[in-house]
Amino acid sequence: MKKVNIILFGIGNVGSTLINQLLSAKEQWEKNSGISVSIPVIANSTKALFNAEGISKNWQKDFEKSAENYNLEDILDFTKANDLEHLIAIDATASKEFVEIYIRLIQNGFNLVAANKVANTLSSDFYKEIRKELDYHGKHFFYETNVGAGLPIVQTIQGLYQSGEKVTKIRGVFSGSLSFIFNTFSENKENFSDVLEKAGKLGYTEPDAREDLSGNDVGRKLLILARELELNKEFQEVKIQSLIPEKLNGKTSAEEFQKRIGELDEIFTKHKTEQEQGNVLRYIGEIEVASASLEAKLISEPKNTALGQIKGADNIFEIYTESYGDQPLVIQGAGAGAAVTARGIAGDVLKLSQRLN
Repeated sequence: MKKVNIILFGIGNVGSTLINQLLSAKEQWEKNSGISVSIPVIANSTKALFNAEGISKNWQKDFEKSAENYNLEDILDFTKANDLEHLIAIDATASKEFVEIYIRLIQNGFNLVAANKVANTLSSDFYKEIRKELDYHGKHFFYETNVGAGLPIVQTIQGLYQSGEKVTKIRGVFSGSLSFIFNTFSENKENFSDVLEKAGKLGYTEPDAREDLSGNDVGRKLLILARELELNKEFQEVKIQSLIPEKLNGKTSAEEFQKRIGELDEIFTKHKTEQEQGNVLRYIGEIEVASASLEAKLISEPKNTALGQIKGADNIFEIYTESYGDQPLVIQGAGAGAAVTARGIAGDVLKLSQRLN
């Protein structure tokens, strides 16, 4: 039986869901894969719970009772003092600062699994430095949930590219929040502002919806996939159409924006009424590999196409290759949510564990 030790950073919605999924799947993994999972450390930004034998299903109560202030050195010392092998650090945060310790973790024997997109969207130099350290120390880095939550997008692109298949274009709806917004707005007679508020109440958008409407999240996902194809691009090279009018951006506070979202109605009603009959609005990401162009934009799409027919908060990805020709490989499904994201992370943990000697 191979025992892997998971150090989990981030115990919010995704992290807590992941813990429960891993604990529930423990017997199944041992039976089917010969892998025993232990979670000896769970941590938020300030406190950590340490248990060399691994946390139990009562982990939330134990965390409230016994978690202590920590720094990275405390965790490194703990793993060494307890001779913990097959270490996997999981980044279930959204922290820009946390990725700065990735290299320290790799150098101290950790493999990485990340839902956090930041590390893969920083400078090319940082991106390459991480991979150089991984190669040098013989460690692995899995990040399937960086794009499409639980959908197998990253591994599909990697598999096609590494097998020698020529990927020519990737096109799709990359954002669960923008998918829900435009699917709903295109089908119903509601005002855009009402749809936006509904998306917020359902938890699809960030507390400040401009995070979603900026298109930056789609831009980051494009960059991640482009780099899998060895396109040497920086985030600032991604062409991103922001859906936020200048008058509501800039120095406008989140509170003021919320009060003025009715001003978006005229803009998007115009987009909706000016498109051809039978078309719907979609916010898409697109990579043209030959020209190395990356673009996130609002388009009008015929309703009877793959992109036009999606519902709810689904993501959809069309992958065009030399072999597939004009008929793309299409991957579609839930592209957001704690349960599917956590399940994607668990899948990465299993795949990574199977590679460990």
